Amino acid sequence: MAAISKNVDQAIQFLQNGEVIAIPTETVYGLAGNAFDAAAVSQIFTIKNRPSFNPLITHTDDLQKVAHYVQNIPKSARKLAETFWPGPLTLLLNKTKAIPDIVTAGSDQVAVRIPRHPVTLQLLGSLDFPLAAPSANPFGYVSPTRAEHVEEQLGNKIPFILDGGPCEIGIESTIVGFENEKTVVYRLGGISLEELVEVTGQEDLVVKNQNKDHSPQAPGMLSSHYAPGKKVIIGDLDDLIIRYHPEKIALISFKDYYPQIPQQRQFILSSSGNLQEAAQRLFVALREMDKLSVNFILAELVPDYGLGRAINDRLLRASVK
Repeated sequence: MAAISKNVDQAIQFLQNGEVIAIPTETVYGLAGNAFDAAAVSQIFTIKNRPSFNPLITHTDDLQKVAHYVQNIPKSARKLAETFWPGPLTLLLNKTKAIPDIVTAGSDQVAVRIPRHPVTLQLLGSLDFPLAAPSANPFGYVSPTRAEHVEEQLGNKIPFILDGGPCEIGIESTIVGFENEKTVVYRLGGISLEELVEVTGQEDLVVKNQNKDHSPQAPGMLSSHYAPGKKVIIGDLDDLIIRYHPEKIALISFKDYYPQIPQQRQFILSSSGNLQEAAQRLFVALREMDKLSVNFILAELVPDYGLGRAINDRLLRASVK
């Protein structure tokens, strides 16, 4: 069983000793190890059972530190960093040899981020190396947004979980790169397209094909991901409910209650229709419904703007088997 503690000094000790631990961020909990240490990074892949072709995000606490392990920070990247860091934005930049190839799955580019979580910023500021940290869950499963989620699934594989409370945002960071002076979105996440457009001035942002099953350019691009054990079926809930035996289904709705299904088998993401609340509760919903004695989880898409795009992205990936 992993120790769960708020003690940052303990976390520092484990990481300096080459161990892999879980850390909080404002998006989801991460499985973290020294990004400069190929052996520590290899442990991350082994613990998660993550394929080695799927790259990791590297975390630090200061833009000046980022400059030490990327070749350059383009003007457009710097503008985004200065606007959204610390925060749920990851930048894809050309790496230096300081970052081992195992972190980037052999790519010449590294995904970097400064997270907006006070505990983890304190931790990162106390280390002389950045942390490679994908989500702290078995590969392909629902990302953890609380320390106990990590303990449930990886507690027997890691020594320590740094407890930072529930995650504020609840879905992963937006990943952005740059091609021919154009801003390219590789993964939808906690920063919306509207926010990116406002800062970049580029109305025609390029959104890459998000579904790659081999050699993804950035983390979180695989077609099947963030998935519970139960089959997730997406559609109009009124139509779906009549197709399945009522005792074999659980529901995840955006804001409505469905009286024909017992309340304990329903999870409403936001009764007020708030997309930020819905994002924060999405992975909790998938986890809780997955624990029920049902065969299927029926879910509906949310309005497809702002954070809604990232929520729908996660729901659609969760439905791919």
